Amino acid sequence: MVSFRPTRTALEIRHRHEVLTVQAWGADSVRVRAAPFRLPAESHGALGEPPPSPAPPRITVDGDRAVLVHGELTVTAAFDRRAAYPEPLLAFSRTSTGAELLAESREHFWLPGARVFRGDGTGAYEVRQRFTAYTGERLYGMGQRTHGRLDLKGLALDLVHRNGEVSIPFVLSSRGYGLLWNLPAVGRAEFAENGTRWQAGRAREIDYWLTAAPTPAGILARYADATGHAPELPCWASGFWQSKLRYRDQDELLAVAREHRRRGLPLSVIVADYFHWPAMGDHRFDPAEWPEPRAMVEELAEQGVELMVSVWPTVSPLAESWPDYRDRGLLAGTAQGVEFHQTIQDKGMAVPMPVAFYDPTNPETRAYVWERIRRGYRDAGIRVFWLDACEPELNPAQPENLALYAGPGAEVAGVYPRDNARLFAEGMAADGAGPTVLLCRSAWAGAQKYGAALWSGDIPATWESLRRQIRAGLSVAVSGIPWWTTDIGGFHGGDARDPAYRELMIRWFQFGVFCPLFRLHGDREPRTPTSYAQTGGPNEVWSYGDEAYGIIAGLLHLRERLRPYLHEQMTTAARTGLPPMRPLFLDHPGDPCTWTVDDAFLFGPDVLVAPVAEAGQRAREVYLPAGARWVCAATGRTYDGGSAVTAAAPLDRIPVFTREGADVPLGVTGAAATA
Repeated sequence: MVSFRPTRTALEIRHRHEVLTVQAWGADSVRVRAAPFRLPAESHGALGEPPPSPAPPRITVDGDRAVLVHGELTVTAAFDRRAAYPEPLLAFSRTSTGAELLAESREHFWLPGARVFRGDGTGAYEVRQRFTAYTGERLYGMGQRTHGRLDLKGLALDLVHRNGEVSIPFVLSSRGYGLLWNLPAVGRAEFAENGTRWQAGRAREIDYWLTAAPTPAGILARYADATGHAPELPCWASGFWQSKLRYRDQDELLAVAREHRRRGLPLSVIVADYFHWPAMGDHRFDPAEWPEPRAMVEELAEQGVELMVSVWPTVSPLAESWPDYRDRGLLAGTAQGVEFHQTIQDKGMAVPMPVAFYDPTNPETRAYVWERIRRGYRDAGIRVFWLDACEPELNPAQPENLALYAGPGAEVAGVYPRDNARLFAEGMAADGAGPTVLLCRSAWAGAQKYGAALWSGDIPATWESLRRQIRAGLSVAVSGIPWWTTDIGGFHGGDARDPAYRELMIRWFQFGVFCPLFRLHGDREPRTPTSYAQTGGPNEVWSYGDEAYGIIAGLLHLRERLRPYLHEQMTTAARTGLPPMRPLFLDHPGDPCTWTVDDAFLFGPDVLVAPVAEAGQRAREVYLPAGARWVCAATGRTYDGGSAVTAAAPLDRIPVFTREGADVPLGVTGAAATA
């Protein structure tokens, strides 16, 4: 027998040992949870309190069938007694048209069914949730990946964080729905031709959220309502960010900032990267290399430049803070073995040695770390933080072996980078400071509300890598993180003296100037092994020869002109969840061709950017969306939308188009505009 019990906001379904609930969770949206016996009282997912809804759902029960109608989303629960092993199955449809959006489907006509719980004897389960696959469906989002695809249909994805691989388990479908898998467990998502399946290796329940907003942009708005809105980007953050592998001391860093000023080059942020500390976990400057942090910050501030410092979650056993971390239980534990998770050659080490990670899921850890951050950095006037290696970067890569305050790593490892960002956001708020930018190498659903900005990790300095960045950035945008950037030029390698690499650097800058954050970084040749002695080859905008410098300098000034327009888009992102850098289909869903474009993007509603990502390429095809007329920024020629054009792409510019009637200050030479 199956039983249906309606409440004011939810439908509860019980069959044998399983309890299944469908609860209204914001406009046009529901949260679905299922578990044996009872739903767990605690959740570490991204959903807090339900967002407001225009009206409660309408729920009707008729025998073995129940229907919940909530705005544009209708959920039907049906129990087919004719099945060999019947179970209640859910189907989701659009209320206004009756069109099916998504439906559960059994793994096998006999057993198992659509929802699988395989117990491990501890009260936890391997869980699986299966849905029908649809011919022609396109799927987008899922965080940031290195596979180089925008459309995820046909892929199987690990739900785990790695360097360059950010697992945000939210997917937007061309069929008109968005789905968040609200479990931070290590798992897998399979978008196969014969079915879609979500899996968690260890969990207490199945938990997902689904919305049926009328448009793709509406889906992202509902998602932001459910998981949290990003703050508005601070004004200082929209300009150019300068970084290299490592400035070794205060004098080196200030010399670069002074040279920017001497040349009249815009600069908003400069970075003190890793190993500026005495030891990992001490969270302060090494006075032998950085003797006057406050004076350094004050000089930079006079030039309108913010100093960003790198903060790793690693703690060295040689750190002055080590006894506190260890004895107060503030470190991430292990299911087996000693509490070390990585090896690195930090200061004071003759060879690489084991280091631990702090546990940001523990409120006491967050308070302790922030107090050290306050004393070491905030008191010097620093308000911008680079949260590197925050997956966390484990060696060996076994997140299941983590033991966190929030729970076993197998169940909750996904929230580590989110809660690390939370540590800094809550600390800044407690200090009465406004929102900042937290440059993070990893994130999870909801991290955007803490001011997390993603960058794409330690990527190769290759043309293939540049091509993949375009799709990675668009996937992040669809995953609810509006602030994103990349290491311009790639991270691993690149010789500033090599003409071939200089071409790549120019093309990467031409892409980067239209990214939400505009940032140069990388470990250039000559390179050395990872240790506190690293510095990396030259990586300033004047490092790449006169021709490249002329083009890159023009792009820095172009970014300055674009900043007011960008902040308009960032205000929209904070209010509605619509990211500034986005796929064409978000603005033009009625044009089927826009759903296939993965090598160009919109920068706000009025600028279409077509990066050049092939060596030697001097022209490329650009699709212009229907429903508007588009103006080439370089020539002023106007084109009807709904067709592709071939646009010139000499080395000093890439194809950029503006919507007819838009007032965007690109300049007469477009992306290569000079000051």
